Amino acid sequence: MQVSPRPANPALSSNPELLIAETSGWLAENWLRIAIAVGVAAGIVLLLLTVQKLAQRLCREGDALVSWRTIVGRLAARTKFWFLVILAARVVDNYAAAPAWLDTTITFLFTIGMTVQAAIWARELVLGVIEHRAGDAQHANGALTSAMSIIRALVTFLVFAIALVLILGNLGVNVAGLVAGLGIGGIAIGLAAQGIFSDLFAGVSILFDRPFKVGDVIAWGDSIGTVEQIGMRTTRVRLFTGELLIVSNKNLLDKEIRNVTVRDHIRLSFAIGVTYETPTTTLARIPAMLKALGEAENVKVSRAGFEGFGASSLDFMFIIDVPGADWGVAHPTRDRLLVSIVERFAGEGINFAYPTQTSYTAAPDGTLVMPYPEGAVVPLKAAEPAGSPES
Repeated sequence: MQVSPRPANPALSSNPELLIAETSGWLAENWLRIAIAVGVAAGIVLLLLTVQKLAQRLCREGDALVSWRTIVGRLAARTKFWFLVILAARVVDNYAAAPAWLDTTITFLFTIGMTVQAAIWARELVLGVIEHRAGDAQHANGALTSAMSIIRALVTFLVFAIALVLILGNLGVNVAGLVAGLGIGGIAIGLAAQGIFSDLFAGVSILFDRPFKVGDVIAWGDSIGTVEQIGMRTTRVRLFTGELLIVSNKNLLDKEIRNVTVRDHIRLSFAIGVTYETPTTTLARIPAMLKALGEAENVKVSRAGFEGFGASSLDFMFIIDVPGADWGVAHPTRDRLLVSIVERFAGEGINFAYPTQTSYTAAPDGTLVMPYPEGAVVPLKAAEPAGSPES
């Protein structure tokens, strides 16, 4: 049976003796209800502690990936014991017919405790979702670990600022000025640290969108290298030339980024030129030769054909796709393939073309002018062999 709390007596607040007397009378009249209420409250606390321990088992601290079960376990672990006590007291408060001053005190403590506990849960939930969204351990270790400290600070400040406003509002404090002050202060801080927050939010965007992670090879503009660290404001990339390039997250995301690591093949193209003296029957067989050489290396031949007429060569285009993204495999494959082409063309009598140029000099009337004096060169067919009897 539920009993309403006794009405408040204004004289109690100014007369401690009356307060003590009323409390003593309440204890004497309702000792059985109080004992039952205390027992029920203790049972509620024990039950909630048991549920908390069971939920904590869902939290696997060693997991590389933060799962939703882990987040639930972390929320349970962050549930404070004092909140469970206040919650149990609030549940049994009316049953014990508590005096008005005690009922008011319990309600006041419950309001503050519930607000603070909700802020703790909200903070843990937001941080857990961020870690969960950040993804696998390799990505989290590089990006999340370095950025989590500032993210945790910002989330904590925001959540507990809201909790403070709610608590003051429940206490009857006019929070309009406080909210306005926080808003103006936030705008001022945002303008003063605009660059820092731009880079920070860009870093968070990298965490959520995952255009790349630590260990990936990325290319942007004229730069290409391996991502070594994704920080709060900057990303560190080890260029193939050996330098460590430090670029702000905002500037990096403002550019077009190519993630080289996630590609499924490496495309290589070769321009091959043969001489104009190559017979047409041989020209017709060159594409099939190139395709056969490519298939022998277990690569996909995307194109092997006659490309056009060059200034001093007949040009063929040979394009292959090497499976995977490992240049350590692609480079040896390319080397073997080029050597095979040279060997095959040599066996077929096909000559590679190289840049050549023939110049002709003519007189004003169009007559060709030889580059040597007339009679200086004797045609071979008119020359007598050396050591002839007539000489």
